[in-house]
Amino acid sequence: MKPRHLSPILALAATLVTGAQAQGTVTLYGLVDTGVEHVTNVGPSGDGLTRVPTLTATLPSRWGLRGNEDLGNGLRAVFTLESGLALDTGTSMQGGRLFGRQAFVGLSGDWGTVSLGRQYTMLFWSLLDADILGPNVYGTGSLDSYIPNARADNALAYRGTFKGFTVGATYSLGRDAVNAGPSPGGTNCPGENAADRSACREWSAMLKYDAASWGAALSIDEIRGGPGAFAGLTSSGQKDTRVSANGYVKLSNLKLSAGLLRRDNEGNPVTPRSDLWYLGAAYNLTPAFMLDGQLHQLRFKDSDNKATLLGLRGTYSFSKRTAVYATVGHIRNDGSLALSVSGGAPGANPLAGESQTGVMIGMRHAF
Repeated sequence: MKPRHLSPILALAATLVTGAQAQGTVTLYGLVDTGVEHVTNVGPSGDGLTRVPTLTATLPSRWGLRGNEDLGNGLRAVFTLESGLALDTGTSMQGGRLFGRQAFVGLSGDWGTVSLGRQYTMLFWSLLDADILGPNVYGTGSLDSYIPNARADNALAYRGTFKGFTVGATYSLGRDAVNAGPSPGGTNCPGENAADRSACREWSAMLKYDAASWGAALSIDEIRGGPGAFAGLTSSGQKDTRVSANGYVKLSNLKLSAGLLRRDNEGNPVTPRSDLWYLGAAYNLTPAFMLDGQLHQLRFKDSDNKATLLGLRGTYSFSKRTAVYATVGHIRNDGSLALSVSGGAPGANPLAGESQTGVMIGMRHAF
């Protein structure tokens, strides 16, 4: 018996999958990941906070559609539509966008892929293998929220891999059209302005090499400001530039990584330059159990401001799709910094110069 009611989004997905079978391949995929965390020393009272995070857990929750069509002579049409989910409330992420994580169409061949739409910048791709904890609730995103949200609206992108080398670049005519902040979900810089052609532009570039047992990557990502943009970038003459260098090695069941991300943020007139270092390790104790962790330090030049964050995580996999985990993090703030250990949701910052600990237990399932 057919169901009498079906949500519009699922109906659209079913229609796309069915309609594309004769001409190409469309895949419905997703990941749901959430748990409960406890964060200590929150705000002036110093009380603890127990909550279900909104933004991320070990990985951000999402669902999407990806597809391709063989056009002959090695040429393929490709697309991806990917939506972020807040499992605590069931709402859309990325400022309420329907497909806020990715929404692009392109052409692909042996020469690489060219795509148009909302998509990741090359900073994201350059960090993918070396940032071991990635978007974990206690990770680099706690120190720089742009890192797990390095995407651009209105973007043209190219990426190709040749004998282990991957090269890529993006250029955006207007990097972020959503007013949802200031927050990672939207920074109010739509661009595409005839009166100011530099406003809200973004560009990035990457050179990456991956061998069987090691890899290294170098990338640069620059965003420009515009009228009304958040984070102090209120003029198209202001730039926020990140340069990343990292590498990793694999030794049997052990993976080690290290990286540096230098930032020059003209939207911060007091301490524009900062360095974010990280050292990571991952070890498979058994085929089903992995222990990984990462030490981070964020330093601001010519300032006492510094934050040191240690994140640890243990993951037990019941299968390739289903896992449970426990993760813990501790941050020490120096100077006037008041960064939270948790990137899981806003509202859990300590007082300036204070330390904080977070603990989370959760589960994830991929489909």
